[in-house]
Parts: sequence; C-alpha cells; structure tokens
Amino acid sequence: FIAKAFADAGYAGNRPATATIITVEIVRKPPHQVGFAVHPRRWVVERFFAWISRNRRLWKDPEATIASARAFLYAAAVMILVRRLARSA
Repeated sequence: FIAKAFADAGYAGNRPATATIITVEIVRKPPHQVGFAVHPRRWVVERFFAWISRNRRLWKDPEATIASARAFLYAAAVMILVRRLARSA
C-alpha cells in the first residue's frame, strides 16, 4: 500500500529505514540555503492532517468504534479529493 515515505533529518538513522519494508527518503535542505524554501514532498502528511482537522466530525474523536472513525476519515478524504477535482475541472 505505501511503498515510499518522505521524512526530515530527524528520521535519518538506521532504525526507521530497517523497521519496515517501506523505503524512507530523507528530504534535506541544500547546504547553501538561507531562510525559507519549499522542498519537494515535504510535510505531505502534516498537510493532510490539517485538511482533515477542518472537518467537524474529525476535529475531536467522539466515535464509539474504530470502524466508525475510519469511515468518517475516509468520507473526509473523499470530500477533499472531490473538491480538488471540482476546482481543476
């Protein structure tokens, strides 16, 4: 399902790379960089969590079961994707 994970330098050791079969790619800033610059594929998961947290049902986790929480997570992800597709159409 997940083949590659992008991480920052905090996960650069051997343990994250050998813990699973997932390939871990460390995204590093260029040595000459000063100040802020956009890096490729960085903060993808954090951005997704920020989008999901805008959903009222997922802001806190009041669900009784893991299955219902997972269903609402999938529904929120589908809503995000549909909105993105509608904007690009």
